[in-house]
Amino acid sequence: MEFTTDQINSLAHMLKPPNEDSDSDCELDERPSAYGKIGPGQIGPSVKKDQKPGKVPESKGNAKDIWGEDEVPEGAEFDTTFDPRPQPEYDIIFKQAVSSEDMFLQMGNKTPSTASCEDMVVKIQLPGTKAADLTLDVKSKFLDLRTPKYKLGLHLPHPVDHKSGKAQWDGDKEILNVTLRMQRDYDFMNF
Repeated sequence: MEFTTDQINSLAHMLKPPNEDSDSDCELDERPSAYGKIGPGQIGPSVKKDQKPGKVPESKGNAKDIWGEDEVPEGAEFDTTFDPRPQPEYDIIFKQAVSSEDMFLQMGNKTPSTASCEDMVVKIQLPGTKAADLTLDVKSKFLDLRTPKYKLGLHLPHPVDHKSGKAQWDGDKEILNVTLRMQRDYDFMNF
């Protein structure tokens, strides 16, 4: 079904709210069309009368920033830096405290799934590294490890309590074990 220009103008006139200044007796051809008012100048934020065109109003932070500080994930500042050091091999293991009631009598709410785990253990293999060369920084969702030979920036799968974690160096195997207590929503339902 096709509409003529007169039918479209009539429909636009019916849907347009009444104006107190306009005459109700004017012809259809004398009225300006509503769709003729929109052009490239109406794209983007409207310019105020006292503001110069093309100037962006001042806001907090840098005007060229795409995201605010609260929108950038933790540890993202390490992703953009180029570092030729290789990433060491690592494993993430989930650990839970199990008692005899859980194992033999099955009286607790523990299951073998990671939902019942309290701790996360990150095992990082660092061959040819000494304990004095390690620099470890743990945030709630990011682990940053640097040595002269290796660099690891790891986004953790669950938020952790970064203040109560512990790191243990095994010099014989050259493995760093970082144990972190997980903080997840609804953990009270899993324990």
